[in-house]
Amino acid sequence: MPASSDQLVGQLSELLKDFTQDWDNEYEGEMTRDTRLLGDLGFESIDIIQLVVAIEQMVKKSKLPFNELLMRDGRYVDDLSIGQIADFVATKL
Repeated sequence: MPASSDQLVGQLSELLKDFTQDWDNEYEGEMTRDTRLLGDLGFESIDIIQLVVAIEQMVKKSKLPFNELLMRDGRYVDDLSIGQIADFVATKL
């Protein structure tokens, strides 16, 4: 059975904690649906590429169409929340 968006929020939060544990990051709060990759966690564009690969490994599915999530009207989105990523992945599994 595919994971629900809420289950994915939990999985993504754990993945992101591991991902950012060695970063010099000011973010101290609990990761929630509203936690933003760039604004809260200090992600850079290369980090997002690495995160996409890690998410595909986590859900055991490759070639998810992340361009649909990362681009709007031919431009990269400014930021993404954990909830937006979870909702997207849940619809693609």
